[in-house]
Amino acid sequence: MGILLKNGKIVDPKLKTITSGDLFLENAVIAPAVPDDLSGHQVIDCTGLMIAPGLIDMHVHLRDPGLTYKEDIVTGTAAAAAGGVTTVCCMPNTKPVIDTPELIRYASGKGENEASARVLPIGAVTVGQKGTALTDFPTLKDAGACAFSDDGVPVMSAVIMRNALKAAKPLGKIVISHCEDGEMVQNYAVNEGEVSKKLGLPGRPAIAEDLMVARDLMLAEETGAHVHIAHVSTAGSVRLIREAKARGVSCSAETCPQYFIYTEEELLKKGTLARVNPPLRTESDRQAILEGLLDSTLDCIVTDHAPHSAEEKARPLPDAPSGMVGLETSLAACLTYLVKPGHMTIPELIARMSLVPAQILGLPYGTLAPGAAADICVFDPEEVWTVDPEQFRSKARNTIFAGEALAGRVRLTICGGKITYQV
Repeated sequence: MGILLKNGKIVDPKLKTITSGDLFLENAVIAPAVPDDLSGHQVIDCTGLMIAPGLIDMHVHLRDPGLTYKEDIVTGTAAAAAGGVTTVCCMPNTKPVIDTPELIRYASGKGENEASARVLPIGAVTVGQKGTALTDFPTLKDAGACAFSDDGVPVMSAVIMRNALKAAKPLGKIVISHCEDGEMVQNYAVNEGEVSKKLGLPGRPAIAEDLMVARDLMLAEETGAHVHIAHVSTAGSVRLIREAKARGVSCSAETCPQYFIYTEEELLKKGTLARVNPPLRTESDRQAILEGLLDSTLDCIVTDHAPHSAEEKARPLPDAPSGMVGLETSLAACLTYLVKPGHMTIPELIARMSLVPAQILGLPYGTLAPGAAADICVFDPEEVWTVDPEQFRSKARNTIFAGEALAGRVRLTICGGKITYQV
């Protein structure tokens, strides 16, 4: 049985257009035309709704295996589906670390059999994420790793990072860099600046990010390999990436909604819910992140979905873990803070959340072309709703958006031709 999405507004992220029409899905792909006879097929009226490619989040923490009291592949992908996300790339900082082909196959297999979204595991750069010995990149790739990263901790050794880039290049895979100087940041809870002074806490200086961004861009330039800079949060990083791209360095970069919406001042209002890593920065950093998105210095938008238990987030600010969930709010937050103010059009936004991540990772998704995977996000760009974490499909509730009214709501998600979310 096929699915006809009727009377919608079709968003093409490649052509940057919105056209009225129908879309027919059959045999897990997008059909070239709507059949004359619709008997036996499901028809869904999409009047007033946008029909877009399913979103691709290339930076998600599913906590599975080993930390499933926070999240697991089933609940995490249910949250993804509720946010219009059809493909998630899960980071390897689990317990144990995803650094073997068996664990790659565990995550992808559970995703294939039990999940509401496609799960693409990211393999660790170093064994146990300890920063000393490279994992077996070819073996991890053959098992299904879509990229390599030690996200959650920086690769402090330039030698190891250089070798990682050299190992990834012939495999056609990218290395995703968590850029911080670990000695500078420790486990500090807040950006180094006015707010850290008010709180009487040591801070994470922006230079700790900038230094590692500069190093890894230089290593990418020297090796000719591709480095992807994760969760960019500083004006300095944006400048360095912009300059590297102008020189022709093979690189790409991402940021998250929190970094172009909020500043460090949010910690004074929301406490541990605003503790993320890297930390929320200054207003000048926030403006630079926005400018970096608008001129494509920053290529894509991800969530860095980082679930934690309520008990963990209830600890004092210096002791609570960093991170917030984002899969169920990301599209709405971007529609509210990027599209509504006129910074981006809807097709431009959808490109940053689907087509561009697919291109960075070399995936055949993020498009509505005939024959493409039937991965679809249908949303109402105008519907206003109040974020209630108790309604989340994620196990976690740690969101900075709690109680906030956002414009834009996912109404239907289809992954591989199967409805994974519908309201």
